[in-house]
Amino acid sequence: MKQYFKRHIDKYLEEWKSGLNRKPLLVRGARQVGKSSTIRHLGKEFKYFVEINFERQKDIKTLFGYNLNVKNICAQLSAIYNTPIIPGETLLFFDEIQESQRAISSLRYFYEDYPELHVIAAGSLLEFTLKELLSFGVGRIRSMYMYPFSFDEFLEAQGLELQVSFKKNDADCEHPLPVPLHEDMVSQLRSYYLVGGMPEAVRIWVQTCNYKECGIVHNDILDTYQDDFKKYKTRISPLLLSQTLKSVVLQAGGKFVYAQVSNTADGTSVKEALSLLALAGLVTPVVHTAANGLPLGAEVNEKFRKFLFLDIGLMQSLLGIQAKDVLIANDMDFVNKGGLSEMFAGLELIKYDNYLSKPELYYWQRIERGAQAEVDYVISRKGKIYPVEVKANNSGSMQSMYKFLELKGSEYGIRTSLEPFSSYEKIKVVPLYALSNKVIQE
Repeated sequence: MKQYFKRHIDKYLEEWKSGLNRKPLLVRGARQVGKSSTIRHLGKEFKYFVEINFERQKDIKTLFGYNLNVKNICAQLSAIYNTPIIPGETLLFFDEIQESQRAISSLRYFYEDYPELHVIAAGSLLEFTLKELLSFGVGRIRSMYMYPFSFDEFLEAQGLELQVSFKKNDADCEHPLPVPLHEDMVSQLRSYYLVGGMPEAVRIWVQTCNYKECGIVHNDILDTYQDDFKKYKTRISPLLLSQTLKSVVLQAGGKFVYAQVSNTADGTSVKEALSLLALAGLVTPVVHTAANGLPLGAEVNEKFRKFLFLDIGLMQSLLGIQAKDVLIANDMDFVNKGGLSEMFAGLELIKYDNYLSKPELYYWQRIERGAQAEVDYVISRKGKIYPVEVKANNSGSMQSMYKFLELKGSEYGIRTSLEPFSSYEKIKVVPLYALSNKVIQE
């Protein structure tokens, strides 16, 4: 059995398990981010665990017919799997539930007719099936969103829990990490850029510390995503989907330009391809906001969008970047290389956010003619707005950051880089490895 590495979502699953107002849970996320293994890990805390995989056991779908009597369904499942299904003692897990719309519809009836039973569902390309359903039990089902390993989870998988705890709880802009620990964090960050956060790649890294072996895993996952393109319920060709995904990677860190995807595809087709890739969880949009107040999504300009790819390790493999190019690059080249650090920062902001809501990311730029100010991310914390920029070092110009502070009246800006924690004027410097720290997350 493969070793299980603890995930931050485990805490939220524990809270769901013990909650008084518990609803059936739908765990959502891209393929191979660890949904099933995390739910199986939770299942060990129950006396009984029943897992139904609708992709492998297609005949089970016949139980979810016209009449959805969930107690009768559970009695039948109990007999089929020879396992008691008892409230408080059994975790019932529906995997690959996208294969059965009726099974998805049944979740609401578990809430209404059998709320005392613990029920979790997950699936690959689930969002496509949900989009086809007019209603799948809004208000009666709780969604939880899952992503690849964050940098902190990557460290913890290697047994570095004490370093993570010290970094998060004892370091800030007034108290930087000791130099040896700071340098170790930067070294680990370089490794993470190559390994990424896909669970299988992390497992191989912990076992072998071999970047080439991790690259093989990346290529297998990328092949799986390419195969999935044929399953997307659309008239858009798998080739265009592949071209669009590659273009997201190549355009990382900049406003997405549709014309750069293909000489033959029109903007409408590319826009639809991006929408489908977002549904699959492979890309996340970063939308322009005027940032004049909260919520940040109230003043967006959809014409100005960037896109993040799912995982930085997969991105490196897709680009064909060699390990030595990351491991021996100087700090400025490392941070500025192909939008990688901007993508890393955006993905970290998502992973340390609320697991119960779909992520929304924003950036800001002046769109008036001749204006060039741009801030990589704009975040809101405790009712206030803060700009976040990814920079190489002190020599980088901060004109855009100061312009934002001047126009929007924010208390301070955040620059994230390879520098140690520090602060000056109205800027707080947070190392890239510390984006989970309170200065960012509060």
